[in-house]
Amino acid sequence: MLFGKLILGLTALVSAVAAFPRSEDTKYFHEPGRGNLEGHYDARYYKETVDYDTRLDTLTHMVRAWLQTTQQENIETWIAHGTLLGWWWNAKMLPWDWDLDVQVHHNTLTMLGQKYNQTTHKYKSADGTVEREYLLDVNPWIWQRVRGDGNNVIDARWVDVRNGLFIDITGIAETDPTNAPGILNCKNWHRYHYDDIWPLRDTTFEGVPAKIPYNFDAILVKEYNTKALTVTEYQGHRWNVQTKAWEKATDVPSGAQGELALEKPRVPGRYSTVETGGFFYNVFRLVHFW
Repeated sequence: MLFGKLILGLTALVSAVAAFPRSEDTKYFHEPGRGNLEGHYDARYYKETVDYDTRLDTLTHMVRAWLQTTQQENIETWIAHGTLLGWWWNAKMLPWDWDLDVQVHHNTLTMLGQKYNQTTHKYKSADGTVEREYLLDVNPWIWQRVRGDGNNVIDARWVDVRNGLFIDITGIAETDPTNAPGILNCKNWHRYHYDDIWPLRDTTFEGVPAKIPYNFDAILVKEYNTKALTVTEYQGHRWNVQTKAWEKATDVPSGAQGELALEKPRVPGRYSTVETGGFFYNVFRLVHFW
């Protein structure tokens, strides 16, 4: 009798463990690997790691398609993170980046989920020589506006269905209006005041109209530190002051591919947001734009 009860108890325990969702089961977007190479592809469309030129071509047209589509559909979005840093240098992507980043307000994110989820979008380049198709895929976990288990910090993706490269789309929301009114955050610890983001500034990126946060300079300094705005050699590339472009340089060491995070992004305090760069940072900006 005791043995029988033990067996029944173990059976119930096994069933309960099997029914309880494991952390990895919550992840919506999947990549074929975890490194800086295979970790930047959508597993559904991944065939092989593309070469340098193919990656640049893919991402360039991908971001143009995203910006043009969102403008046509009156969807508010702005470039962020390493993509914003690329804009700061020359209004182009950083040539060693493996994906691009944009942000939206969480209300816009909800609308994308309701109206555009799993939609495909055709694109033709301005000269008519390039035609592509992209999938807009919205993570069903967009209702969760805090980090949670960390498996769903990316809220949506704009995916090139030819090879799986993508743009990461993240939402920002006011998650604690009682204790931190006016503070918005994404799921990856980045926090902003409303007036850090709005009113958005009109600009161009990769040759097409785009928008950037109002307080873009302080946002970049907070996220990457001032060094990212002054270093001129990185990841096998050198900044050419005459052409205003990052050019491949065989004498510049090239490590693991990734965005220009010269220091790891710092996890802010509970309600810390962006801050100004100070006197020397503003001097650097003046010299850069001069």
